[in-house]
Amino acid sequence: MTAQKGRDLLLKVFNSTTFAYVTVAGLRSRKLAFNASQVDVTDAESAGRWRELLAGAGINRAALSGSGLFKDQASDELVRSAFFSGAILNWQVVIPDFGTVTGPFQIAALEYSGQYNGEVLFDLSLESAGQLTFGAL
Repeated sequence: MTAQKGRDLLLKVFNSTTFAYVTVAGLRSRKLAFNASQVDVTDAESAGRWRELLAGAGINRAALSGSGLFKDQASDELVRSAFFSGAILNWQVVIPDFGTVTGPFQIAALEYSGQYNGEVLFDLSLESAGQLTFGAL
């Protein structure tokens, strides 16, 4: 497998008006992280005093983040309104030559910034809010 272009990693949000996923405009960087908590079941009789974990007992979660240029497009309004209403929307991450991760996420942080001699930037953080699915490309 050859190296992939970072710009091909896409973050999309489901638009319930058009019934289609819309790419979030202006993103320069995107990140998808998976985490799983562990359940420690170590006790005084654990072999060699090594930590023991209970398989399949922890909680899985995913976090999405991105940052880029504020473009004031339709996807920006969709993101803003979802943040202010606390809505949980369906999001999709397209990982080039690998697959898609799709599911419900809630916006945990939305930040805007800008300097007097530069463009308006935004940062976006999302947390999974239910089961995610993976689809191979």
